[in-house]
Amino acid sequence: MVEKPQLKKRTGLGKGLSALLEDTERTLSTDATEVVAGRIYEIPLEQIQANPFQPRTDFDRTALEELAESIRVQGIIQPITVRQLQPGSYQLIAGERRLKASKMAGLTHIPAYVRTANDQQMLEMALIENIQREELNPIEIALCYQRLITECHLKQEELGQRVGKNRTTVTNYLRLLKLPPDIQAGLRDRQLTMGHARALINVENVATQLALYKKIVEEQWSVRKTEQVVRELLLGSSKEKQTPAKPPLNPEIIQLQNRLSSRYGTRVQIVRNAQGKGEIKIPFFSDEDLNRILELLET
Repeated sequence: MVEKPQLKKRTGLGKGLSALLEDTERTLSTDATEVVAGRIYEIPLEQIQANPFQPRTDFDRTALEELAESIRVQGIIQPITVRQLQPGSYQLIAGERRLKASKMAGLTHIPAYVRTANDQQMLEMALIENIQREELNPIEIALCYQRLITECHLKQEELGQRVGKNRTTVTNYLRLLKLPPDIQAGLRDRQLTMGHARALINVENVATQLALYKKIVEEQWSVRKTEQVVRELLLGSSKEKQTPAKPPLNPEIIQLQNRLSSRYGTRVQIVRNAQGKGEIKIPFFSDEDLNRILELLET
């Protein structure tokens, strides 16, 4: 005999979802076999399992308590998203903060969209929902992007379309993962911004990167000052490699060289002779790095 689910009509939600949706009867069912994907149901909290693909495990306790208090007063405004495993059993896809806060608020049921999803789709939806709804630091965003590429087999352009970002923005986040662990930790702990980190990426020497990072934190450098110091550093390094026979670059060429270096994430060099002829050198360090640069050249 099939056990009927404990699906419940929306009551006691204060000014939340029940105040926004008038036709609740159409989205409720009295038989578990009648649960329809794409509709909203009031599902008992005890029937919802955690998402094994949840990309974030650290939730701020104070923020959860504030959300729980809001739910007590206003109810659930935005339903969570689940998939049905079997009659009377669901698995969370997105909305873990809302689920945790609802338990803290003493709710027994929660409104939920029921979706059809396999494991890969579960991971993709959880990662994208995490990126769009949580206040993530740049490293957490970069790690989510990397997982979407490697585990969901998305190309950077497809990823950009999924998360509503252009490919250059996605590339800039992914490049953060090439920074030394200490600087990544500083980004995670918000000791420096993504603007600082993007400037440091252009420095090839790890020891120099770490020395600059220490200065940024201790002396509270602005992003503009960091960029200026890095430009001067790159310019000085470039001058050291020039032979006396080569004519010096004029300021416009230097500015263009710095712009190209920033865009392609590597030290671009413009070489000219006395007659004005020359070449642009864009170094790369692996096949993956070459493909990244080729993608940027196509944009």
